[in-house]
Amino acid sequence: MGKITVRNYRLLQDFQRVESFLKKEYQRKDHNGYFLPEFWEYAHTHPMFNPYKAHRMGIWEENGEILGVAAYEMDLGDAFLFAKRGYEFLYEEMLTYAEHELSVIKDGVRISDVWTTDQQKDVVELLESKGYEIIHDEAVTIYDYGQGFDEPELPKGFEILSLEEENDFEKIHECLWKGFDHGDQPDDDVDCRRLMQSGPHFRRDLSMVAKAPDGSYASFAGMWLNGENQYAYLEPLATVPEYRKLGLGKALLMRAMKKTKSLGANYCYGGMFEYYNNLGFVNAGMRRMYRRTWQK
Repeated sequence: MGKITVRNYRLLQDFQRVESFLKKEYQRKDHNGYFLPEFWEYAHTHPMFNPYKAHRMGIWEENGEILGVAAYEMDLGDAFLFAKRGYEFLYEEMLTYAEHELSVIKDGVRISDVWTTDQQKDVVELLESKGYEIIHDEAVTIYDYGQGFDEPELPKGFEILSLEEENDFEKIHECLWKGFDHGDQPDDDVDCRRLMQSGPHFRRDLSMVAKAPDGSYASFAGMWLNGENQYAYLEPLATVPEYRKLGLGKALLMRAMKKTKSLGANYCYGGMFEYYNNLGFVNAGMRRMYRRTWQK
């Protein structure tokens, strides 16, 4: 056994090494504390991701092997902690690191938020022992492919296309802008949608749109495949308000999941809302944010 060291994250050198570490250590029973490799990659290509503070993330290593990572999703203010199996003793040091490097100060009060799942027992016990309290929780949902795929018939004039077949960034931008209720007039940041497709594991053949009769995109589903661990990951899914309740989101999702099944996936991670339960996703645990505050 060599000496365990901790250092700052180097975005260009470490991104894929961390992703490989998360894939290698993945276990369905605790979902990596929801620190999934697809979650990691999607965050790095999201327009809200702050690369200028990414060096504050921490990496624990031994003889060049990653043993643990403390990171934020989009920016300082929250933290995800994940250690290699057998190295859970690192969590206390990782939490101290996160409190110093990944927390924020507001009105003279330091705020440390840490995400985990209810199945990540060692982290939960540590957080509770340090005075952290739950401030938010949401379901982790999974669709088991053994139940089949109930793909609804599309309304007349609509069609489903993969981004490999058609990939209009302006239409995607408008669909996601309206689909996430940002308003009727999207801004002109179309490049952010190109950025979101720039990750090394983004699959245009798996991500799909529902095209409306007028040629606009009515719904969008981004689908990721983790071939090593045989699951799929949905992010994002959105439907333009005027086209909701037509079964478009369900049709996209079922089509995309069915395709990932043909490529070896056995289940798919979905969203937290009741909508997903209605589609057949089941709650597989709780994802929780814990918070501790103290005077600066």
